Amino acid sequence: MSGAPAKRQAVRELTAAGLSENRACQTATISRSSYRYVSRRTDETELLEAIRAIRARKRRWGYKRVHKRLCKDGYAVNRKKIERLWKELGFTQPQRRPAKKRRSGDTVPVCAQHANHVWTYDFIFDATAAGKRLKVLSVLDEFTRVALALVPGRSLTSATVRGVLARLFACHGRPRVIRSDNGPEFIAFELVEWLEDLGAETYHIEPGKPWQNGYGESFHARLRDECLSCEEFWSVEHVRVVLESWRDEYNTEHLHSSLGYATPAEFAAAHKPAAALVPA
Repeated sequence: MSGAPAKRQAVRELTAAGLSENRACQTATISRSSYRYVSRRTDETELLEAIRAIRARKRRWGYKRVHKRLCKDGYAVNRKKIERLWKELGFTQPQRRPAKKRRSGDTVPVCAQHANHVWTYDFIFDATAAGKRLKVLSVLDEFTRVALALVPGRSLTSATVRGVLARLFACHGRPRVIRSDNGPEFIAFELVEWLEDLGAETYHIEPGKPWQNGYGESFHARLRDECLSCEEFWSVEHVRVVLESWRDEYNTEHLHSSLGYATPAEFAAAHKPAAALVPA
């Protein structure tokens, strides 16, 4: 016989047959306090529905992030209870085996200290349904993690990159440093000269050291998991609409663990730069 419910049932049957409660508990190998235990579990229907609703929208979230979302939504519930319900619902995923990291001991250079200090920009690639190549430019504020732009196209040149940055500078001010890899669009003389004329220092990571652009790499991994791999795109315009919707959701709803489970928008609002650096 195994399990407390089965043992309690055995005690009930033995006492009904005439055994004393003490003797019946000894026979069923259960303590009298365990036999008399009455569950205090409340109705969890509403909470379970809330968890399922979050899970349906955020399939890559774990129970810790779901717990933070529920707390923000007004549920007074502790993390251990959400962990238990998460397991009962079968949402627990096997842990990924971490990839072996080969690093030289270097850390991320020019670490962002405040909003508009360091921006990072890069390309991520995909394809539309017909198999045509798709290129997406992402721009991210490394301190606040706010996704400033996601711009898709078949071909994005350094001139396109400059146009996107000019629009962002007009809206947010310019950063002190802008980080990228050594892609031809980012090291083009005209773009680098233009940025430096505006007072924005350019930093190009060293070849073979993607961790020097770790924030951008992490953002792209989430973008791939939560958006690009989940959608079938029919045109560049379709991609643009989906990406803009996802970017807004990411900025306003994604609970970022490294920001104390605040959303990028909440963190940015609490850490506004002292003065926007607007290009002359």
